[in-house]
Amino acid sequence: MGRTAHSSTVSGEALVENRRDLNPRKSRKKVLRETPEMNFRVNLDQCSNNGDLTEALRLYKEAKRSNIQLNVYHYNILLYLCSVNSDGSAEDGVDFVRLEKGFEIFKQMSIDNVEPNEATFTNVSRLAAARKDPQMAFDLIKKMKEHGISPKLRSYGPALFGFCKKGMADKAFEVDSHMVENEVMAEESELSALLKVSSEFKRDDKVYEMMHRIRATVRQVSEETAGRVEDWFRSKRAAEVGMEKWDVGRVKKGVVRGGGGWHGQGWLGKGNWRVVGTGMSETGVCQSCGEKLACIDIDPKETENFAKSLAKLANKKEAKTGFVQFQEWLQRHGPFDAVVDGANVALSNQHSFSFSTIKRVVNRLRQISPTKKLPLVVLHQNRVTGGPAQQPENKKLLETWRKAGALYATPVGSNDDWYWLYAAVSSKCLLVTNDEMRDHLFNLLGNSFFPRWKEKHQVRLKPSIDGINLHMPPLYSIVIQESELGSWHIPIVVEDDLETP
Repeated sequence: MGRTAHSSTVSGEALVENRRDLNPRKSRKKVLRETPEMNFRVNLDQCSNNGDLTEALRLYKEAKRSNIQLNVYHYNILLYLCSVNSDGSAEDGVDFVRLEKGFEIFKQMSIDNVEPNEATFTNVSRLAAARKDPQMAFDLIKKMKEHGISPKLRSYGPALFGFCKKGMADKAFEVDSHMVENEVMAEESELSALLKVSSEFKRDDKVYEMMHRIRATVRQVSEETAGRVEDWFRSKRAAEVGMEKWDVGRVKKGVVRGGGGWHGQGWLGKGNWRVVGTGMSETGVCQSCGEKLACIDIDPKETENFAKSLAKLANKKEAKTGFVQFQEWLQRHGPFDAVVDGANVALSNQHSFSFSTIKRVVNRLRQISPTKKLPLVVLHQNRVTGGPAQQPENKKLLETWRKAGALYATPVGSNDDWYWLYAAVSSKCLLVTNDEMRDHLFNLLGNSFFPRWKEKHQVRLKPSIDGINLHMPPLYSIVIQESELGSWHIPIVVEDDLETP
């Protein structure tokens, strides 16, 4: 049957120096800075920043000759420099001299009884991979356990990618299993490499597994991963595998159990796949095959757990500025149907801060609110006391929102991102912001639940002739979806465009 897969004066100087000499505390600090050990570390750090292995090795030789005691930090810098090229890239093309020097330094580390850490093993694993010895890299990961060290995702890269490059599929899967056992979650680059080796060696069961793991972890795939997906669907093996007859009821149950968008029952149908690039309508109808994509529900328990973890992080980061008081305020005035990131909205259309833009958004949200309740506007304290806020019309507007319990001014010194995000998550409501939420703060929230939550709750703004257009969350989930008929839809990461989801 036909199937579809979519896809950084001299006297004055003397006077300063003399004054320093009169301060014993500063003099001690100066002496400390000028010890051979401190000079060695400072200079070695400089080599690390510059990628200068030659100078680092000279410093190392000099330190050994001067009987400076090296610690794990020093050794890790040396090992790192041995494992990368002059351009900072790791593994491939690292020359023989660097490799041998790296292993020699690692051996000396053991002779000096310096206890290695995770970074040590990872750097040596990179050396092993550069020597095209992924088995040694994998053995080093296993040795971490003997030292009471938990491997990280980066620890596995040299072995996993090394086996994949060599076409050693079973060994690559073994590394993957070891990652799962140690609760290390593979990300797109690892899953994409496993998908490629699975496809090349006609392991259709593994291809199916990787497709669903990418679906659960990555959601929208990169162009490189998309290319590997296409290679599979265009392969002869892909045309051969799959059931010609299947239990329709079982497939439907799988879809319900999975929350929509996949069934997990295996490849359906035989024959060549039709692989096309396409788009989706606003309602989630595929413009190629006409199938409607699912809107996959978020488990309420997941949202509750996410809110708790968000509050825990915020309380830790905002301890001095009173995030607890905000939680108590929210208990009294919430929940809300929508939350507005006030500063982001006010600056969405121009460089000057516009309260009138916030007002238009607030009024529009109130119109579409099922309870007709005002949304919560979150603004930094400085925004509600200074600048445009002092204008009579804006003062009146802010007072109206405050009296209605629909305005919260975050304290001086706080990061208002924590406040509007927590308010939206805990209220299970819409969040109006054009902030893409990709910086360090949001990275702390992980890459599993947060992207799904954003997709379902973020409302973005786009200026229009009439003022402001609110772009509501899509009516379908932008994630790999496997239909009941056996077709696949694979969303690819493209430049952000509100008009073309």
